[in-house]
Amino acid sequence: MSLKPYQGKYIIGNERPYKISRSKIENFIKCPRCFYLDRRLKIGQPSGPPFTINSAVDNLLKNEFDRYRAIQEPHPYMIRLGLNAVPFQHEKLDDWRENFKGVSYIDMNHNFHLHGAVDDIWQDTKTGELIVVEYKATSKSAEITLDADWQFSYKRQIEIYQFLLRQNGFEVSNTSYFVYCNGIRDKSAFDECMEFQVSLIPYVGDDSWLQDALSNIYDTLNQDKIPGYTEECAYCEYQRKLDTLI
Repeated sequence: MSLKPYQGKYIIGNERPYKISRSKIENFIKCPRCFYLDRRLKIGQPSGPPFTINSAVDNLLKNEFDRYRAIQEPHPYMIRLGLNAVPFQHEKLDDWRENFKGVSYIDMNHNFHLHGAVDDIWQDTKTGELIVVEYKATSKSAEITLDADWQFSYKRQIEIYQFLLRQNGFEVSNTSYFVYCNGIRDKSAFDECMEFQVSLIPYVGDDSWLQDALSNIYDTLNQDKIPGYTEECAYCEYQRKLDTLI
């Protein structure tokens, strides 16, 4: 019988698989020190405000795509992209899209229970491959791209989902799509309505980095020394400046 995974504070030598979410992997990539403080010592970063407008856009898109999922017809966005695809139907889809559940996989090499909640999955009707889809919402005047340095986290997000689905036995396309909704800011009035311009941005993922990252996470969690400061981390910078005053 498989052991029930656990979460929270990491315990060296625990036989139960340790739950690590997609977002915690990202936290490690950004700053091993902050990740260690959080997972080994339970000293977490202060939480920010919830992005409720983004969540509303996310929910509305899911509702819209679910209508096409029920009838197994392509959504107009798929037609615009020239894809032979429909929204993917699966009995576990609701779990895969739910936070704290998501698509999951037991990494036996490190005894990690990996999981991440996808926004949507399409299926190529010719090849049968799954297509990972991520919804994003913003509001800016500049062109919507994936070129900013901070958007590397978006790309890693897609790649982790691709990895998790592959580990569950699915054929997954390397090409994913961002459904990027940009709130139009230059209307003459609000009129109780926010309009969006939607960009459909393809991204070719490569999840080959993830195995090394998991090994580094495992090594970090199983050491007793707190990692050094990360140069680009705002939390580390705050702590360094605070240390000079104490």
